[in-house]
Order: sequence, then C-alpha cells, then structure tokens
Amino acid sequence: MLMARVAKKVTDKRVLKLIRAYLNAGVMADGALEKTEEGTPQGGPLSPLLANILLDDLDKELTKRGLRFVRYADDCNIFVASKRAGQRVMESVTRFVEGKLKLKVNREKSAVDRPWNRKFLGFSFLRDKKATIRLAPQTLSRVKEKVRELTNRTRSISMESRITKLNQYLIGWIGYFRLASAKGHCEKLDQWIRRRLRMCLWKQWKRVRTRIRELRALRVPEWACLVMANSRRGAWEMSRNTNNALPTSYWEAKGLKSLLTRYLELC
Repeated sequence: MLMARVAKKVTDKRVLKLIRAYLNAGVMADGALEKTEEGTPQGGPLSPLLANILLDDLDKELTKRGLRFVRYADDCNIFVASKRAGQRVMESVTRFVEGKLKLKVNREKSAVDRPWNRKFLGFSFLRDKKATIRLAPQTLSRVKEKVRELTNRTRSISMESRITKLNQYLIGWIGYFRLASAKGHCEKLDQWIRRRLRMCLWKQWKRVRTRIRELRALRVPEWACLVMANSRRGAWEMSRNTNNALPTSYWEAKGLKSLLTRYLELC
C-alpha cells in the first residue's frame, strides 16, 4: 500500500526500487540482523517522509471535517471543544485509519485528555487562557539524562572536550525548544550543569595537594583551601561548596555556553 501511494507521485523506477530496498533491508537488533516485513525503520530521515505520504489522506479527511489538528509523521493531536467530542472523534478517526489506511492505532499512547496533560514533539501547554507553550516533563527528563551522560565523572575526558560536547548538544536543544516558555527552566538547568561540571573538576583533583594548588590558583583563602582539600565529603557535595571558587565567570571563560543567554537571544 505504501509503495502504491509513493508510485502515484514518483515515476522514476530507480527511486522506487531504492525505497523498496530500504524498506526490505532489515534492522540490527542486539547485533543481529532482523527482517522487516512491515513498517518503516525508525530513526532514519526517510521514515517521517514516508509516514507523511501514507497519512496524507488522514490530513485531507480531518480538514474536510473542519477539525483543528497538528501532525508530524505518525504523531497527531486533534483539538476539539469537549470530552464527548474528543471520544467521538477518537472512535471515528480510529475506524478511518485502521479501516481505509490499514494501519494500527497505538491505543496505549492514544487518549482523550486536556491539552496540558498531553505532549507533542516534546511540547505541551500551560493551563491558562493563552495556551502558553511549555516544555513537556518528559523533555526535561531527557535533557537531564543526556547532561548526566556527558558529565559522568567516571568518564575519562578532558574538561575542554566535555564542555565542547555540552555546547553542541545544549545549543541545538534550546534552538529546537525556543518556542516554549522556558526562561525559568533554562536558568535552573544552567545552575545544575555548572554544578555537574564542578563535580567533575573536583573528581579530577584527586589528591589533597592537587586540590590545594588548584584552589590557591583560584584565590581561595588559605584556611579554606586546607579545609576543603582535606574534606571527606563526596564530589557532588563538594560541588556546592566550590560554587564561590568556580563561579559563572569561570565557566564562561572556559567556553561554556549559557542556555538562558541563548534562549533570550532567540526570543
């Protein structure tokens, strides 16, 4: 069915052959090749394009019904005025998708709910009259998970490389989510990221004499150098105590980009 729809728009048989080969190529799972008998391989740039081709009829059907909706690939949100209308539309659209398009609706991920309880491509809404766009909770969890990975203190990597990787990820991330109301989140993430980096730096200063030398270079009072260097507290706890010694200006000099600054520039 998918290839038949593609063939309506694409007449070059070489392109059609290439797309079919892509669909039949299989996927790697746990190091082993598995055949793909249905669906499109996830994660590739061709998957959302093919989904848009196959679901073009759904767009036309929803438009014909006068419904307000937004869709990207196989992810679709339809907005109606009441819960009863939502349930009615849910049932009719499910029949259309499974009956005419011969596709399966994921009922575990589908629901009739308030807009602020749902997410779409990482976004959600605030519960206000303006329907302000916000970051979905899962989005914040994912960005923190990625930052934890990049600032894992057991990773043997220089601070310069760590900051470079962080900048590459974070600047791209905020560039995508700049539409959301995220000023407060950006400020808190900046503070948390700097603390993660202080933790990594303290971990690198393994020996007492190394800590004393580095703290002296940061112009920390001598008595404080001795107390901090000989502390038995863990690296995460010490990351809070070294806040004054390693302020925001220190990390700016190291090249760390601020999410808040970038967000305000984009806004």
